[in-house]
Amino acid sequence: MVVMESGRNRYGSPEDPSSAGWTEAKRMRLFSEEEPFVTEFGGRLPGVEVEYETYGELSPGRENAVLVEHALSGDAHAAGWDGKWGERPWRERKPGWWDGIIGPGKAIDTRRFFVICQNVLGSCYGTTGPRSADPATGKPYALSFPVVTVGDWVRLQAKVLDELGIERLHAVVGGSLGGQQAIEWGLAFPERVERIGVLAAAPNLSAQGLAFNAVGRHCILNDANFRGGDYYDGAPPSSGLAAARMLAHITYLSEDGMDKKFGRRLRSDIEHGGFGAEFEVESYLSHQGRSFVDRFDANSYLYITRAMDYYDASRRGGGDIVEACRRIDADVLVVSFDTDWLYPPEACRNFSRALAMCRKSVTYVDLSSPYGHDAFLVETERVGGLLRPFLEKRRASS
Repeated sequence: MVVMESGRNRYGSPEDPSSAGWTEAKRMRLFSEEEPFVTEFGGRLPGVEVEYETYGELSPGRENAVLVEHALSGDAHAAGWDGKWGERPWRERKPGWWDGIIGPGKAIDTRRFFVICQNVLGSCYGTTGPRSADPATGKPYALSFPVVTVGDWVRLQAKVLDELGIERLHAVVGGSLGGQQAIEWGLAFPERVERIGVLAAAPNLSAQGLAFNAVGRHCILNDANFRGGDYYDGAPPSSGLAAARMLAHITYLSEDGMDKKFGRRLRSDIEHGGFGAEFEVESYLSHQGRSFVDRFDANSYLYITRAMDYYDASRRGGGDIVEACRRIDADVLVVSFDTDWLYPPEACRNFSRALAMCRKSVTYVDLSSPYGHDAFLVETERVGGLLRPFLEKRRASS
């Protein structure tokens, strides 16, 4: 069964005509008890609700669709001004996480392209996840929610596109974990995508990245309020989730960027000599942890980071990334950032080499940036300068 709930998508904020406008999420309900969604590990979901947003208009030939993939803690609100905020003044509303890239006249030009962004399975931003009600019990799934993978996310996205009548994508673009979804699209559905944009992402996470995720989950699992994941009727594991976010946030920045922004400066508004947040960098990380707790679910963090851990594109080639790349039938843009140590340039370069060895059309660019892994979100002008011609050029094979 499919139920569509439409939302608004009206161009032009009061102050910015290049904005994607006021937007509201749309939802699609898919699958049933008789025909459940079956995950890669054999889990079964009798019904899945997917939250997504769209920008621009689908062309009569349905050939102008661009799928934008969000990262770990992202959501479907990629551009425009969120209409969920009700009657709050527009100045208090926040634009989408990639509003600098998506909109009329921007790199992903909504006057030309129909842009879709879907929230991933297991998240807490509208798509079915651990805190959604289990139809069998009426209570949140919590840790009874099935383990999900990047492959599951991509299969679910393909199902949504089927329902929208979109057989082939002009492009799939994403950064970080979103970039890995873009890679998986090229491997799982090579016949359905013409271009793949991969930013600050590689075919798998390094051992160091796995280690950071493991420590973050350890913080959550050992929070006294976690209670085996069944915390929805009480206090959430805020301390554990905040610590996990603080740790992860360090990996999103660069050493040089942190040194320039904070250095060893001490806060001037406190008495020193204790173990609170005395340095500016400590205060910054504490703020990041607190604000994350207000907007994210701890169980979702567990599931999404585990999906991130599991992803390894080389499995599509029996453990050989070159063999896996032979499946791809799209033009590929790979962008790395020299200060990114979560998905470092060498890992991105190796992916590009594997594509080149298979004689695929690939463009690799390593950008210098002080912003580390977060550069794909921050360096919108430079990233946009690469995406615009990539999306507009004729395919090498055409």
